Amino acid sequence: MNKKELFELIKRKKSFLCVGLDSDLAKIPTHLLDNEDPVFEFNKQIIEATIEFAVAYKPNLAFYESRGSVGIRSLEKTIAYLSKCKNEAFTIADAKRGDIGNTSKEYAKTFLDSYGFDAVTVAPYMGEDSVSPFLTFRDKWVALLALTSNKGAFDFQLIENKENGKRLFEEVLETSKKWGTTDNLMYVVGATKAEMLADIRKIVPNHFLLVPGVGAQGGSLQEVAKYGLNSQCGLLVNSSRGIIFKSNDKDFAKTAGEEAKKLQEQMAQILDVKNLL
Repeated sequence: MNKKELFELIKRKKSFLCVGLDSDLAKIPTHLLDNEDPVFEFNKQIIEATIEFAVAYKPNLAFYESRGSVGIRSLEKTIAYLSKCKNEAFTIADAKRGDIGNTSKEYAKTFLDSYGFDAVTVAPYMGEDSVSPFLTFRDKWVALLALTSNKGAFDFQLIENKENGKRLFEEVLETSKKWGTTDNLMYVVGATKAEMLADIRKIVPNHFLLVPGVGAQGGSLQEVAKYGLNSQCGLLVNSSRGIIFKSNDKDFAKTAGEEAKKLQEQMAQILDVKNLL
């Protein structure tokens, strides 16, 4: 899915919601455990309940790979099901890969070709040659980690370069934006650091930002939109636990749909006020 198609999808659904499929087998409703593939059944029902309100889905690979081949089958079936929702969902592999060039080339083929995701999250630490293989696929995206919402982000990402006064995440943005374009490179920025989006937008005003942390992690949608919105929306705001695990009873899908609808309605209002619809 290219940038124009993604923006058209956002306008049509009046939403920039991404649903994180962090489908932990230990947390899904127990009545699903009798299914042949309980994780896929959980994902399928979540997707059915939220597809009207969401423009993107982001499976977190850890919750699939940790279950070995069984988990990989659940992931493959989930992506196959999403692919049937043609032009209805942008798919992101939350894989956080990043290795030397030839290894990255194989990771890129795995997620962008074999699985067919639209995007994959990539760590920038090893530099351009570890990221560039992901940028060679037509109408595919890299979501590069820039500023994360975890406590450990302060260990490195906010360290200031004493010579030029720039923080490490700013150096990452300024260097990496030369590797790709606004059509194939977006950045991961945690919602719990929403006020820093203003600084980020000074460096990458036209790139899409993938923003996790709204909902269970306490990020504010209004603050994210205030500092992060651009003329083509430029945001994919992710909510995982706050939607998919809102209920662990038989009404889990209905409840997930209701939570997604609440966020979509707020997003529609934001887009309307900004004259983006």
